[in-house]
Amino acid sequence: MKVDVLTSTGTKHGNADLPDDLFGIVPNVAVLHQVVTAQLAHRRAGTHSTKTRAEVAGGGAKPWRQKGTGRARQGSIRSPQWRGGGIAHGPKPRDYSQRTPKKMVRLALRSALSDRAAEGRVKVITAWEIDEPKTARAVQVLQDLGLRSPGERIPRVLVVLDRADHAVWKSFRNLGSRVQIVLPEELNAHDIILNDWIVFSQATLDAAVARYSSQSDESEADTP
Repeated sequence: MKVDVLTSTGTKHGNADLPDDLFGIVPNVAVLHQVVTAQLAHRRAGTHSTKTRAEVAGGGAKPWRQKGTGRARQGSIRSPQWRGGGIAHGPKPRDYSQRTPKKMVRLALRSALSDRAAEGRVKVITAWEIDEPKTARAVQVLQDLGLRSPGERIPRVLVVLDRADHAVWKSFRNLGSRVQIVLPEELNAHDIILNDWIVFSQATLDAAVARYSSQSDESEADTP
C-alpha cells in the first residue's frame, strides 16, 4: 500500500510505502476489542470502597424486641435496608488489570492501523517545519493537510512526533483533546481507533515500521 507524502503546505512530495503486514491486514475485531478493553481496565484505579454492616459504626443493640410490637423484626439499625446502614455486595478495592499477551497487543495495533489505512485516514508529512511554538501554525498545517476546513471544528487527530520535535509538540498541545500527541513507541490500538486521523512524519513512520512490522517480530524471536 502506498500513501502520498505531503509537505507542511499540503503539496505532494512523493510516495511512502505502508507495509501490508502493518497497514494491510484484515482487522481482527475480537482481538481489537479485547485489547482495548484491557487497556481501559488497566487505567481504573480500583480504589472504590463501601462499608458493610460490620464496618458501619453503631447498631450493636437490637432496636426493639423480637415479638409483640407489630413491626418487622430487626436485629440492627445498620442492616442494609436501613438508612445509614451498611451496603450489601458493594464494591471493594480490587485490581482491574488484565493480562494481555504481547502477540495480541501487536495484532490489535496492526488491526487498528489497517482499519485507518483502509479508510484513507493515514497522512504522512515530510517535516512539520515549525521552528517555534505557535498554535496558529499547527492549525494551519492541519488545514493544509486537508484534515480541517476553515471555520470547521478540528477533527480528532493522532499526531506521531519524534522526541526532538519540541516546537511542534508545544504548538499542538494547546489544541486540547482534539489533537493527541504520541511517540512512535507509544502507539496503541485504543488511541488509534479513538481518533479520526493519524498523522506521521517520514521519520516517525519509519520508526513505527521498524518497531511493529512482522520483520521486527522475527528479529526478536531470533535474539537469544
